[in-house]
Amino acid sequence: MSDHDAFVTWTLSPDADFRRGHYSRAHRIAFDGGAEMTASAAPSVVGRWADPAGIDPEEMLVASVSSCHMLTFLDVARRAGFLIDRYADAARGRMGEVAPGRKGLVEVVLRPEISWVGPAPDAEALDALHEASHAACFIANSVKFEIRVEAPSPPAAP
Repeated sequence: MSDHDAFVTWTLSPDADFRRGHYSRAHRIAFDGGAEMTASAAPSVVGRWADPAGIDPEEMLVASVSSCHMLTFLDVARRAGFLIDRYADAARGRMGEVAPGRKGLVEVVLRPEISWVGPAPDAEALDALHEASHAACFIANSVKFEIRVEAPSPPAAP
């Protein structure tokens, strides 16, 4: 197996009132490969104390699900003999109550649009590729909320 590291750093600003909850939720996340990003709580959660330019944890989780599915799908499709030119996904996560008084992601919907080079799989084969990708995706295997794929049907053969 492997380890995956992220380094999260937050610092209290001098004009903040931590005890009253009046402090910025903006923070930095750095990864072992050198990439860094600004993150924050979602504005819908903490209002003005969020940095709207920052990526919130919920967005990161939705992106992780989408990215993992895509990377797995590319490999599964390649092994099945298909050639993909482009894969784009407008993924969306939905928050909801997961237990009384507890919120969490209850669903992530993936909406991939795939451009094929040469023959594209028919609807049944496309569904099978997505199902195999979902079953093999490390992130999908790590979460308890529902993940659905709403892929558009491939174009009809001429």
